[in-house]
Amino acid sequence: MIKTFWRTAIVALLFLCACQNKNSKYELKTGESNGYSYEYVTNDPLKVRIYTLKNGLKVYLSQYNAEPRIQTQIAVKAGGKNDPATNTGLAHYLEHIMFKGTADFGTLDWKKESVYLDSIEHMFTHYGTLKDSIERVEYYKLIDQVSNEASKYAIANEYDKMVSELGARGTNAYTSEDRTVYINDIPVNQLENWLQLEGNRFQKIVPRLFHTELEAVYEEKNRSLDNDYWKTFETLYSAIFTKHPYGTQTVIGTIDHLKNPSITEIKNYFDTYYRPNNVAICLSGDLDYDKTIALIDKSFGNWKPNEQLPTWSKVDEDPIATPIAKEVYGPDAEWINIGFRFNGRNSEDYKLLTLTDMILSNSQAGVMDINLKQKQKVIEPSTYVDELNDYAIHTFSGRPREGQSLEDVKKLLLEQVELVKKGEFEDWLLEATINDLKKSKIQGSERNWSRSNDLVMAFTNNIPWQNYISETDDLRKITKEDIVKFANEHYKENYVVVYKRSGKDPNALKVDKPAITKVTLNKEDKSPFHETILKNKAEKLKPVFIDYEKDIQKLKMNKEVEVLYTPNTENELFSLYYLSDVGSNNNPKMNVAVEYLQYLGTEEMAAEDFKKEFYKLGCNFGVSAGEDQTYIYLTGLSEHMDKAMQLFEKLLAAPKADDEALKKMLDGIFKKREDSKKNKGTIMFEGLMNYGLYGPKSPFTNVLSNRELREVKADELIDIIKEFTKTQHRVLYYGPKKGEEVVASLNQYHTLPDQLKPVPPPVEFKMQDVSKPAVYWADYDMVQEEIMFLSKGDGFDKTRMPISRMFNEYFGGNMSSPVFQELREAQGLAYSAFAYYGTADKPVGNDLFYAYIGTQADKQPEAMKAMKGLLTDFPKSEGGFEVARNAILNQIESERITKARILFDYETAKKRGLTSDIRKDVYEQVQKFTLADVQKFQEQYIKGKNYNIVLIGNREKINFKELKQYGEVKELTLDEIFGYEKVQKIDLEKPNQ
Repeated sequence: MIKTFWRTAIVALLFLCACQNKNSKYELKTGESNGYSYEYVTNDPLKVRIYTLKNGLKVYLSQYNAEPRIQTQIAVKAGGKNDPATNTGLAHYLEHIMFKGTADFGTLDWKKESVYLDSIEHMFTHYGTLKDSIERVEYYKLIDQVSNEASKYAIANEYDKMVSELGARGTNAYTSEDRTVYINDIPVNQLENWLQLEGNRFQKIVPRLFHTELEAVYEEKNRSLDNDYWKTFETLYSAIFTKHPYGTQTVIGTIDHLKNPSITEIKNYFDTYYRPNNVAICLSGDLDYDKTIALIDKSFGNWKPNEQLPTWSKVDEDPIATPIAKEVYGPDAEWINIGFRFNGRNSEDYKLLTLTDMILSNSQAGVMDINLKQKQKVIEPSTYVDELNDYAIHTFSGRPREGQSLEDVKKLLLEQVELVKKGEFEDWLLEATINDLKKSKIQGSERNWSRSNDLVMAFTNNIPWQNYISETDDLRKITKEDIVKFANEHYKENYVVVYKRSGKDPNALKVDKPAITKVTLNKEDKSPFHETILKNKAEKLKPVFIDYEKDIQKLKMNKEVEVLYTPNTENELFSLYYLSDVGSNNNPKMNVAVEYLQYLGTEEMAAEDFKKEFYKLGCNFGVSAGEDQTYIYLTGLSEHMDKAMQLFEKLLAAPKADDEALKKMLDGIFKKREDSKKNKGTIMFEGLMNYGLYGPKSPFTNVLSNRELREVKADELIDIIKEFTKTQHRVLYYGPKKGEEVVASLNQYHTLPDQLKPVPPPVEFKMQDVSKPAVYWADYDMVQEEIMFLSKGDGFDKTRMPISRMFNEYFGGNMSSPVFQELREAQGLAYSAFAYYGTADKPVGNDLFYAYIGTQADKQPEAMKAMKGLLTDFPKSEGGFEVARNAILNQIESERITKARILFDYETAKKRGLTSDIRKDVYEQVQKFTLADVQKFQEQYIKGKNYNIVLIGNREKINFKELKQYGEVKELTLDEIFGYEKVQKIDLEKPNQ
């Protein structure tokens, strides 16, 4: 025993030394402050301290003072793979239930409520044993009755109300195969209140309002069944993993398990894995290390660990000896996925896999980027690495061009792998790729979300922090020969290919809706715990508003072109924008010209060589054409800005026409147009929404017809590109150079004509008055229906912006809003439901209002009736109003608009004719508003309005009889929605009437 002990200790010591000396730049050290010991790593760019409390809880803290907020992520080292095979979906169920409160909050009387909850638990256990369908229906009615009695003691969404009051943003959670993570972005002055709240909810699970939340999970499952990407993903994983839970089960669970949930098993999962020695609190932001760890210890220190925490054992998969082919059918366009299996995130495979992936595809100069994307051989060729703990998957994707089969795409994708195996990529690409990864790390360090996510990944992937932050530097030890060897060893006939084909899914499934009765919400009530949080007043933060005269330097370059300048004092990255007030509304060919530019070179340099040169410099350029503005941008490492500008300007000044590239590009556009007609999201949120607001002529349909597109000539697109810098525009710069240096570089390299041409007058599209309501619908093979109520608002008025923000926060903006509570929490009618009053983005525009429901087809009548009721009869809640008011005030007090955001905030304000930060008006007026003011706004701008309704769903499942009560029902063809076929002539001198 003694020999064994010392042998183990020596091995452990050698391993620790190896970790520490792996990269001497990053050495693991220990420190102590204010009575707490911690670990840190030398030269850590994120300045992370890692604490371990006595109960085993890990705490990762990273200080970043960009704004007085903290991004919080609480990570549980357990996910879908930890679900028992007989009860899949437990981890995901539990994620939902974690928002329902505890014995201390979310309840009016825990002692009485708990009796009902215990009964419901036993009833669900019995329900799972029933096989007869009629008997199940009848017994579920009993569950529904008892659940309604239990709901009388529940305070719905009290957790969401509390975090909203604190000023939290982005409240959410996710469950993956390996982890479950709970997310909030909070003001720094609310850290103690947030910790008190989280410390309570992580120590006891209470599955209240279970059967309505079960409905939400059903809807989430149905949404996945409607999603061809999700179905392809699941098919790929089930073929790659025939033994491991990554493939043998899914995170959301099987339909059979969803129909027979076990509250007892969910509780057991919580008791097993939601323990401090299996959890990490990962914070990044404007925090004080000593105060933060003391507060965390205060709220979480008494949390009991699980001394018998299960040890996960990796399930070994058999090698894939020959290609495995699968097919998935659905209404969306066709594509292909090819997956190769590797060892997991915390393995030596990962570094070589990362580099191989980037050499193949880095969005600029990878082997696939040049050979397939630049040469237009495949639509949207790409690769990505799914970083799972036990394994990783290298996935290749692509869409076919017209006349191309999925098998052709597969051949082209695999040919790129063969080139890497032969070493047929340029030597400089490896170094450039590593620099690109390093640049991405620097960009990530500018965002608290990215920083905290790094902490989560290191913890849940069991990677020592010194190893995690040294990974990019470690890549420099890898040679081209290493990559070639790795590729030859790992990319053989050992892959799975999934052909996603267009057509009716023969295996289409859905989770049926059980009958449930609307539950009590007790929206006005507060638990004693909630009252305590409210009484614990945090020291107020002072809001900081932008002063457009002081915070932006307004410089001039040659020809009096305005240069808006904000310095980057944090790192060596820059962003340079040329901005013109000319967009696709002025000329539908603008979008075509913008796309054409990426395939062009000059007389001296081919298009692909431009891409390569920019990548070598650690820079990137692009063009984005909006409806009324166009950006040309250049970003990257500041030390190479001048060289990149010279390349950039040469291309803009003298692009060389390429007729072959144009023909391929147009063929690709035609194919993408056909593909977009098969995309549910595009049909609904772009096509139908625009039709419902504008009618047949809208910014969305203001495109070249297919005939007009075919007639486009290279020279006219070249002229549009050249005209950009010859027309009035302005320059936006964010970077480390001084203002005079930026102007000097612009004067030297940004070529301008003797006289800049004036910007043509804007083209405006008028929203239609809904004098006679209509229901526009499109047929789509899907389980759910997606429905939207739409109305035109009044003309722009900046004085309406504060009250509209107050209305949005109160009415439909979050999980504690009436829209969400009524449609999802009380009645289980939708997984997703929200409403929004949008302010026009320019003085000549109109506001708009929309309300969205994503619901199961057989719930359509109830869901629409419920939404219409909310739009008609204003739901009054003094408590909800105070939650919304506090949310806005706390958000504004802790919000800081910095970096390049200052420039774009100014541009947005100027476009509306504003000369000051509108948030100041919002902040001042929100403090004075009453619930009566919000009701008055609703009565004036929402209630009594006529609404056009747009809907996408399966014609066999749509209830047309019910739809008729909302207006004249009209089916729209895809050609009517998209406007590609019809030749549209729009008067560019006058607004569209």
